Amino acid sequence: MKKLLLAAFAFVLSTPAMAAQEKYSFEKPHSQVMFNVEHMGISHSHGKFLGFDGHFIFDREAPQNSSVEVTIDTNSIEMNHDVWNEHLRSEKWLNVEKYPTMTFKSTKVDVQAEKRAIITGDLTLMGVTKPVDLQVFYNNSTKNPFSGKYMSGFTAVAAIKRSDFGMDGSLSAVGDKVNIKIEVEGICEENCPADTNE
Repeated sequence: MKKLLLAAFAFVLSTPAMAAQEKYSFEKPHSQVMFNVEHMGISHSHGKFLGFDGHFIFDREAPQNSSVEVTIDTNSIEMNHDVWNEHLRSEKWLNVEKYPTMTFKSTKVDVQAEKRAIITGDLTLMGVTKPVDLQVFYNNSTKNPFSGKYMSGFTAVAAIKRSDFGMDGSLSAVGDKVNIKIEVEGICEENCPADTNE
């Protein structure tokens, strides 16, 4: 029995510890949720959502086990024009009174390269849930010299058809395809790396 316990203890000591999954919250001043859509075939109108929140799990040893969740306040849409803002908040478009939020929750992470992955998740918009693929690029991780917090940053791009979510008005003038770009700086909250740079 003593020999068995010693052998088990030796095995534990010789087995590398699994890296803990890092949990991050969004650092909002340096994170943006942006989009653009074609207008009458002559330009692309750009907008963003100012209100959002979420978190992500970053697993360095097994990136496929990472995940992300985002909630966006649809009323926070900003097109840099008051009339256009109110138009897009109306029942014809985002219908923000009935659907005050949209959400994205990842279901799969497919690692493509060292710093690139496809994150598939469920996007819920206007009461409709559809799978969406995000092309995600890992930018960097470092300790913020001002706050002392450990940070990680990602860029994500995707494209959706607004008609898939029931937003099918004015398709002859406003494009169906909506291009999305998300820039995220995350603040590490749990299991943060000890090193200042990775």
